[in-house]
Amino acid sequence: MAQDIIRTLIAAAAALLLAASVAQAQITLKSPSWNELSAHDQQVLAPLASDWNRLDTSQKQQWLGVAHRYSKMRPDAQQRIQAQMRSWAELSPEQRKAARARYKSLKSLPPDKKSEVAEKWREYQRLSPEQKRALAARNAAAKPGATRKAAPQPPTPPPPAAAPTPVPAGR
Repeated sequence: MAQDIIRTLIAAAAALLLAASVAQAQITLKSPSWNELSAHDQQVLAPLASDWNRLDTSQKQQWLGVAHRYSKMRPDAQQRIQAQMRSWAELSPEQRKAARARYKSLKSLPPDKKSEVAEKWREYQRLSPEQKRALAARNAAAKPGATRKAAPQPPTPPPPAAAPTPVPAGR
């Protein structure tokens, strides 16, 4: 009789653990579509709107974490994160993959190398735009056979006499 009670308790405990892990898996796998996001999250994550439904679950969860912390950020941090999202949204899938690979390699560096890279980045940030362009040109010339995508240029305005192009409905 005691063994029956123990078996029943073990079975009940196993069922509870199984149910808890299934519930956790359902929470973990939540991948909301753009339309399922709150108005606040849509506003914060607006630069990612066109790509949102193609992001995988973990990427969505990371961006939602940013959106939830957003209101607690200082205004300069909010501006920085918005600029980063716009820059990310402009990258091609290949550029995003390369950026992720660079991030992973930097993250795996030992602390002394991380400090060295961080200092070099700070030095780069202090350069003028002209110095940054010269450095980029020098690096491009130093890598024979490497092709670089040209920086996006602002659209050329139409001539003054040209009529504006109508925008199709729904855009």
